[in-house]
Amino acid sequence: GAASKLEVSMPAVVEVETGGTARIECNFFIPGNGSSTYIDWFYLDRNNRVRLCHIMGSEILDVNADYKGRLSLSEDKALSISRVTVQDARTFVCQVGVGSQDVAENRTDLRPCQAPCSPLLPTGTSLCSKLSLLLQIARCVSRNSFPPPNITWHKNGEQLQQDEKTVKVLATVTRESSGLYTVSSTLFAHVTREDANSLYHCTVHYWLRGQRRSVESQRVNVTVFYPMQHVRLWVVPSSALVKEGDDVKLVCEADGNPPPVFSFFKRELEDNWEDLSSLTDSSSGVLNLPNVNKNSSGLYKCQTLDLDDMTQMEKDVELVVNYIEGVRVKMEPSSRLQEGDSVRLSCDAHSPVALDYQWRDEKGRKVAEGKQLFLRNLTFETSSNLSCKVMAPSVPGLEQSKQVAVTVEGKPRIVAISSPLYVRQDEVVNLTCKAIAFPRPSVHWNVNGTAHEYVENQHIASNLTVRVSHDLLRAGAMCRVSNALGVSEKHIQLLNQKTPESKGVIIVAIIVCILVVAVLGSVIYFLHKKGKIPCGRAGKQDITKPEARKDKIVVEVKSDKLSEEAGLLQGANGEKRPAADQVGQSVGALP
Repeated sequence: GAASKLEVSMPAVVEVETGGTARIECNFFIPGNGSSTYIDWFYLDRNNRVRLCHIMGSEILDVNADYKGRLSLSEDKALSISRVTVQDARTFVCQVGVGSQDVAENRTDLRPCQAPCSPLLPTGTSLCSKLSLLLQIARCVSRNSFPPPNITWHKNGEQLQQDEKTVKVLATVTRESSGLYTVSSTLFAHVTREDANSLYHCTVHYWLRGQRRSVESQRVNVTVFYPMQHVRLWVVPSSALVKEGDDVKLVCEADGNPPPVFSFFKRELEDNWEDLSSLTDSSSGVLNLPNVNKNSSGLYKCQTLDLDDMTQMEKDVELVVNYIEGVRVKMEPSSRLQEGDSVRLSCDAHSPVALDYQWRDEKGRKVAEGKQLFLRNLTFETSSNLSCKVMAPSVPGLEQSKQVAVTVEGKPRIVAISSPLYVRQDEVVNLTCKAIAFPRPSVHWNVNGTAHEYVENQHIASNLTVRVSHDLLRAGAMCRVSNALGVSEKHIQLLNQKTPESKGVIIVAIIVCILVVAVLGSVIYFLHKKGKIPCGRAGKQDITKPEARKDKIVVEVKSDKLSEEAGLLQGANGEKRPAADQVGQSVGALP
């Protein structure tokens, strides 16, 4: 039976964003071989049916004036409406007719939608928590949406629920001439001092294409006024670490809003309080104390005044300025020190905290720890400026130093001279004499020349530039160093430096002599082996004047330096003799 009846099917709802194109389908079933089919479209306006258009075949006829140029027909007979506005939010009816008697229809609700603009949330609200009433926190406005959205409120990220005593929300919905909606929501709530840092925002919830969506406003903070309940006062840096020379701040803080008026005082003798208001800004709550010293120590008080209800509160704090004073060094014995003496150095100081002591040399290197330093067997070289460094381990950076001069006195001691010095006559040389002493000595030379002096600590060095004369080469020079405690002097010996040529001659002569002795030794050994030289005293022969024989061996030594060889082979009486005679005597002495 169902198959013999004309049927029309349509979607119940079609959603489309404003400005888009809505496609409304109209599907129908015609039983048998129905012909002369037509379609009429209507929309409902206040329950009145208004013709939209007539469809005959694939043509759209009799189009309503409000929709001219906006309608189109697809092959499956679906009707499309372009440039949809919020005024198109209507019920559309599709009526299908076959012949003159069989007619059927169905309907679709067209729902245009538009996302709202970002919600606006005015800022700068000031509230007073002393009132027990619900106070307006903020107002959220959402414009140009369709259909009208819903607005919720949140504090610190959590959604607020309406409560008669703590939370109340008033909302208004306005339909603009464009058909879009403006929704306004106002939040009222009870606030406390804890809400001074709370952040509020609203969320707009709306539907778009069948999906629930949302957009959030910016977060805002409200200014909450409340009376002060507590006052704090503290020292920056920590009071236990304050030392002389530091810049100190006393910070006073009250928990009221707006902040109260601050005043600072310092207790003097007989419980009198010195007003320090001239050193601070009454609204800042900070007292600056630059370059403090031990006199800055004492009890300080911060006084606060709430101008709203004229309540007054105060707080005090003790400022302790750590210091080191009276650093002194005692030297025993205190009399003048001589080389070989010993001395004891003692260091002492005063401070409210425990102290450590160090001894350092002129270069800042640590040489010892403790209050005393004992120096034995003093010399000029150990004279120096020592310092006692006093430190407070519990207060970083708190330290002082005291310097003491350990001076060893005595007559000069010459520590270096340029002697012996090899020179040549008539050349210009530098004679050097270096000494150490205190008091500072003077240096004198017994010869004339140009002197230059150099002083370093307790050392004095004198360089004398002179020309070597015959007398200077013979007698040398004398360096004399003196101060009020004595005199020291030393002799500088000058030696004649031989020329390189004479040195070469001597070396050659020595080599020739060695060769002569080697040759004579070889000859004697050869004759002895041949039996030419008998052993024993009875067999001695005079080989200095041998007889002329055919096998006689003649040894002849030739030298271009005969005079020098003869000089090296002198006899015991100092007379120079020919080398042959001397060789003969030497051979004759052999057994």
